[in-house]
Amino acid sequence: MLDLKLLQRNPERVVKALALRHSSIRVDEFTILDERRRTLIAEAESLKNERNTVSAEVGKVKKAGGDAGTLIERMGSVNARIKELDQALESVETDLKAWMLVLPNMPHESVPEGKDENDNVELHRWGRPREFSFTPKEHWELGETLGGLDFDRGARLAGSRFVVYKGWAARLERALVNFFLDIHTREHGYLEMLTPLMVNRETMTGTGQLPKFAEDLFKLEGWDYFLIPTAEVPLTNLHAGEILDESMLPCAFTAQTPCFRSEAGSYGKDTKGLIRMHQFTKVEMVRYALPGESYEALELMREHAEALLQRLELPYRVITLCTGDMGFASSKTYDLEVWLPGQGKYREISSCSNCEDFQARRANLRYRPAGGGKPEFIHTLNGSGLAVGRAMVAILENGQQEDGSILLPAALRPYMDGLERIPAAKN
Repeated sequence: MLDLKLLQRNPERVVKALALRHSSIRVDEFTILDERRRTLIAEAESLKNERNTVSAEVGKVKKAGGDAGTLIERMGSVNARIKELDQALESVETDLKAWMLVLPNMPHESVPEGKDENDNVELHRWGRPREFSFTPKEHWELGETLGGLDFDRGARLAGSRFVVYKGWAARLERALVNFFLDIHTREHGYLEMLTPLMVNRETMTGTGQLPKFAEDLFKLEGWDYFLIPTAEVPLTNLHAGEILDESMLPCAFTAQTPCFRSEAGSYGKDTKGLIRMHQFTKVEMVRYALPGESYEALELMREHAEALLQRLELPYRVITLCTGDMGFASSKTYDLEVWLPGQGKYREISSCSNCEDFQARRANLRYRPAGGGKPEFIHTLNGSGLAVGRAMVAILENGQQEDGSILLPAALRPYMDGLERIPAAKN
């Protein structure tokens, strides 16, 4: 949520930001509502002052033994009008809040201008894509051939975009989770958390999933609970409504959770394999930062995600998303895209974003400056560290051998009891 004072005092800045995002939202809608709100408040306060004055006069007249009937009648009319104004004000404030909740965050000045993914800017690359002496296969074919991924049974158990991991694949997923968490907690300074997989409406609203992206969520029938689309939601809201001491910052949290997404609007995209599932595992990073330090924190978080890919020996590139391709709550985002030889392209495996105080305003997440003064909003950041299913995709496709086996990254072998490769399927 943006600062109300910014919208009131500098609407032109918000108009420019919306144009950069190629948003159709019109700021004059806010201006009309805000002017209506101010008019109602002014009239109501005037009438309440009049009521206080008349009430005092009624007391004086009665004390003097006079007839206060006319004044009392006037009081009745004033009270009725005040009630009407309060109801109208409540309605306008509801509309105003609803409008502000669908307003996206403002891009940071360093974000490149652009309309869509074609205008994103590559920051750098790491690693050289391997040259194959044979035609590399896609992960889903490898996973099925080697007996680790069963998409048919996943579909029978639940539906499309579900899978059953078997044997080595289930073990590899567990190894990746433990590897990611160990690096984040032992070397990167994150505190591991285990959060609920269901959250309430207020929590979903705090990080920006509601109300704008309701169709992307799975809601429990008969309950006002939602399955989390990412651990960012509970981790960011851990201290919602609280005022932290500045000495507690920065905070760094990590958690592995299943993530649940309806994938609304993705019909026909990535229908095979693990790229776009209704349920997938992800290790998430979330940081709370002081406003003056949040962009240093963003670079640090990006480096933490990159470190995992480097240890897994997976070629990747880093992309700075343009203004038209950023997520709703983000002020600046880096995407890490891993090379997939089976597809012959780079695909996203991590997205690291600085939301500045956008989520903190929604969740009322503040800190008290060490030198005293009024509480200020914290800056929140989030990033994938990493998407586990997509890491498996990259390992299968990059590690495939001509004999049909899969060579595992050396960093993962201790988590697989020393296993160096997934053996080829027996004929």
